[in-house]
Amino acid sequence: MSQVTEEIILSSSAAVLSQKILNKTARAGVIGLGYVGLPLAVELGRAGFSVWGLDTDAEKASKIQAGECYIPDIDQHLFHKLASEKKLGATVDDAVLAECDTVSICVPTPLRKTKDPDLSFILAAAEMLARRLHPGMLIILESTTYPGTTEEAILPVLDQSGLKVGEDFFLCFSPERVDPGNEKFKTRNIPKVIGGVTPQCVQIGALFYAQVMDTIVPVGSTRVAEMVKLLENTFRMINIGLANEIAMMCDRMGIDVWEVIDAAATKPFGFMPFYPGPGLGGHCIPVDPHYLSWKTKQAGFEPRFIELASQINHQMPLFVVEKVQAALNEHLKPVKNSRIHLVGVAYKRNISDLRESPALDILGLLEKRGGVISYTDPFAPELRLESRTLHSRPLLEAAAESDCVVIITDHTNLDYAALVEAAPLIVDTRNVLKNYRQPHIFRL
Repeated sequence: MSQVTEEIILSSSAAVLSQKILNKTARAGVIGLGYVGLPLAVELGRAGFSVWGLDTDAEKASKIQAGECYIPDIDQHLFHKLASEKKLGATVDDAVLAECDTVSICVPTPLRKTKDPDLSFILAAAEMLARRLHPGMLIILESTTYPGTTEEAILPVLDQSGLKVGEDFFLCFSPERVDPGNEKFKTRNIPKVIGGVTPQCVQIGALFYAQVMDTIVPVGSTRVAEMVKLLENTFRMINIGLANEIAMMCDRMGIDVWEVIDAAATKPFGFMPFYPGPGLGGHCIPVDPHYLSWKTKQAGFEPRFIELASQINHQMPLFVVEKVQAALNEHLKPVKNSRIHLVGVAYKRNISDLRESPALDILGLLEKRGGVISYTDPFAPELRLESRTLHSRPLLEAAAESDCVVIITDHTNLDYAALVEAAPLIVDTRNVLKNYRQPHIFRL
């Protein structure tokens, strides 16, 4: 950490950029305008910077240019104000990067089918930047990835420009920590970790984000910053895996796992409650630990704990289907030809994101067993499957016509009291009906 806090003599490019940052004349760019990039672009605009957003999706760019915000978490009034004042624009033309003094990369980092990292979006962004790189440019990678990516994958591409990192341009990594749907913690008030390739890089990067975020946490290298995000999400994944395994144990022994966890959570030290569920979803928690696992294997270390937790979490959709089957059996019905209605298909409450949602696995498994599936999700009115498209149905109407309702995503804007009355049979995977003890309700 000494290299972060010690006195650093700024290069001429760093001095000029620092002044631009402080007087808000620096032009900011954001590559990738999804759940991470667009909220960041809006916060940059709120702080007083003019912002260009860049995305390969022309529809996203057109919506932003038309003043239409497609991310629910964003302050809509602020978005419209920035768009109308031309402080926030969007395009598909990477030529705009030449005008930018700072560029934040917020592109997807998926896994290949072989569970190894797919850096194609990051590398494409780096190649675009290499063509537009100029002295006094700050580049910050925010996409979750394995330790070493910034220096091993992005830096060599940018070095081809002939400019020197830490003197002419500045390269950092700052992990995105967005939690879609979280009303308390959003982009601005989540502490911002940042590491740089050189001490001068992290100093410039920290100065830039200090104009935007409430709290800045400088660390000694990009590798440390990259590892921070993987630790955070691996911690969650492993503890959720433990909760899921405890749920399966309690099910075998006839114990209410929710009561167990609530009682354990009364201990004021040494315990942090995590809760079971139908499986992991979203882009981060199901994916990020595989980045860490892949990288440690390259270093000759076998991450057994991580892989075991991943295996347990992947069993949960099947466990839910078996609970549905058992509940139907008690009502003398097979899964085959039963009308099964899913409540919630997004991966978490109060958002529309379907990425890696366990609902999709549960739907597929139930259909393989002959179930006739419908769903309700106010945040996902349409569900596109490989061979067809399903549409969200009115909850109480569909529940009354079903043989079994399965609560997968506990959206808060649904009438659960009425659902209890309307549905003949309910399997609750989220304990949203904890205050109801009717015999037709089955819990995870």
